[in-house]
Parts: sequence; structure tokens; C-alpha cells
Amino acid sequence: MTPRRVGDIDYHILPGTERKTTDIVIERDGKVVVRPPATLTHEQVDELVASKRFWIYRNLAEWRDLNATAVVREWVNGEAFLYLGRSYRLSLQANQECDLTLKEGRFCLNRNLIDEQGVEAAKKAFEDFYTAKAKQRINDRVAYFAPKVGVRPASVSIGDMAYRWASCSQDGKLKFNWKCMMATPKVIDYVVVHELCHMHIQDHSDAFWNEVDKVMPDYLERKNWLKKYGASMSL
Repeated sequence: MTPRRVGDIDYHILPGTERKTTDIVIERDGKVVVRPPATLTHEQVDELVASKRFWIYRNLAEWRDLNATAVVREWVNGEAFLYLGRSYRLSLQANQECDLTLKEGRFCLNRNLIDEQGVEAAKKAFEDFYTAKAKQRINDRVAYFAPKVGVRPASVSIGDMAYRWASCSQDGKLKFNWKCMMATPKVIDYVVVHELCHMHIQDHSDAFWNEVDKVMPDYLERKNWLKKYGASMSL
């Protein structure tokens, strides 16, 4: 990505593609990212960003409001963790054989893990849990929705994607953030359909959202849930 600045707006340009429209996105970390057609010069993109400055201001302000609710973890008994949209309390267990398990409505974490290896080891245990669950659920949902969208992904993988929920490469490789497993099943389905539709249209033009709407008419409700609660879906 190439960093640019126009007026008081810092943004990043992704490599140009054969698309006909310019896509402007506020990433989950608040970064303004622009994906233009390959035919546009950087100066032309500057002009476009400047023309969209009020839209960018409004969405950045909304992003700041939403992220004011970001979670700060203390890793103590009773702390809440999301899984499939539901909140489960943490229970620190002495001498538990496995690092982490979900049982009897609680996340049971081996206390020795924190005592001996620290918070990062506890985070890793949760990440491994969510990743394992995501591999099963997301692969199943991709297999379910792909025929409805009319596409066949080249591959599906799960990983740490920082501030992105998912991605779709131009050669049809889908990747999903393990944090998706904190969302409700309906929202996970939305993320899956969103990326599958990108196999038809790479940008977020009206044509893209029409593709999403064909498969998921209530996508806007699911999209807004993710926008509202996304900041709390973290470790």
C-alpha cells in the first residue's frame, strides 16, 4: 500500500486493478484505504478522496465512537468472552489437563497457563480454540453458500487478519479471521456471503451489494450488527 495525504486526510492506495470504480474503505483499525482503477493516477485519486472528504470524516467519527467500547482484558474469573454471539464467563481452573475448554456454560482456562507463561499464552489458547471452531463452521458455510452465489472458491483458510474480518483474492482464495467466531451465526454467514460475492465483483459498488442481496436480503441488518459490536470482538 502506498501512503498518501490530501488536506488533513491520510490514506493508503492499494495497487490498481481492472475495476471501473474506486472503492474507499475505513478499515477496522481506522485506516482509510482506497482501491482505484489502474487507469487513475495518484493525483486523480487525491482529487477523488478530497471530493469524498465529508463521507470520510463522518465514517471516521463513527469508527471512533464504536471503538470507544473496545474491550480491555484483565484475565480474571467471571470475565466475559464471546462465542457465536453469546457471552460466556471465564473460570480459571487449577491443574486442568487442557489449556482451554468450553463446558457447563463457561470458558475453563488452565490457571497454570497464565501463572507460568503469562497473558500471551492465554490469548493463544483462545485463538487456537476459535481457529479450530472456525475451520469447521466456516468451511461448512462456504460449502453451503457457494452454489447459491454461483462460485467455487480455490481455497478457504483461517488466520489472524488484524483488523479485517475476511478477504478474497483475485484468484478465488478466501481467508477468514478467527475472530469471526465471536459473532452470531447469522453474522458469520454474512461474512461468508460477502466474500463469496467478491468472487463476482471485487469492489463495494451497488452491483456488488445487489449480488449480496440476491442471496441474503437481510444482509444490512447483519452488516450493522458487525459494525456495532465488532470492537468488542477481541482478546
